[in-house]
Amino acid sequence: MRLQQYAPRPAHLKWLLDSDAAIRWQVMRDLTYEAPNAIADERSRVATEGWGGQLLARQSRTGNWGGPSEDRGLLTTLYSLVVLMDLGLDPASKQTRRMIERVEKRLVFKPLNNRPFLHGETEPCINGRILALGAYFTKPNDALARQLLREQLEDGGWNCEAVEPSPKRPLSRRSSFHTTICVLEGLLAYERAGRKSTAITSARKRGENYLRERRMFRSLRTGEVIDERWLRFSFPTFWHYDVLRGL
Repeated sequence: MRLQQYAPRPAHLKWLLDSDAAIRWQVMRDLTYEAPNAIADERSRVATEGWGGQLLARQSRTGNWGGPSEDRGLLTTLYSLVVLMDLGLDPASKQTRRMIERVEKRLVFKPLNNRPFLHGETEPCINGRILALGAYFTKPNDALARQLLREQLEDGGWNCEAVEPSPKRPLSRRSSFHTTICVLEGLLAYERAGRKSTAITSARKRGENYLRERRMFRSLRTGEVIDERWLRFSFPTFWHYDVLRGL
């Protein structure tokens, strides 16, 4: 198939552009190649219109999204921030700065002696996400990146069950696709924020090789599909892996 046959048709572009600002600005950047100022103008709408504006408006004054009954792990807040990042909310906008100031000043993990939210917690799947959020919205967290490097397993990936003791099971020595993809995304965001180093790049490539050696969704031992659900692509992805996310 020739390269030009991959180009989106006018009807497809019209359909994409007749949508949310979070989609439009990325179409303008990646498919229709609009002028930078036009792309920036459209991207700025994410903070005030559509999905981004609605989600941003739901943040409480205390900084979270889950209300007073949110679990102590702040998962609703974590995934709300991840979605805003994925929608391309401009980190420099005044709405974003107000949002992230609330997070930095008011959100803590109470079970961890009130550790600040953006300093991370104990599970690498969560910390990979928080590393990406910090790199995108504020500044790269060097200590959190070093923690994730220490937790990389021999097979190249990561697994929350390798660091969180449980009376029901021993600590795992095998990596998880779910945890690994969360950490890989965090390390990549950390690098893109200007924190490239031999150690970080090497760890990320080992993690990527973990996925490639298993052909993105198959058992290394049997070659069987590990989970058929990984072949169904979804958004938002939250903590779970799928093949499209891996690519």
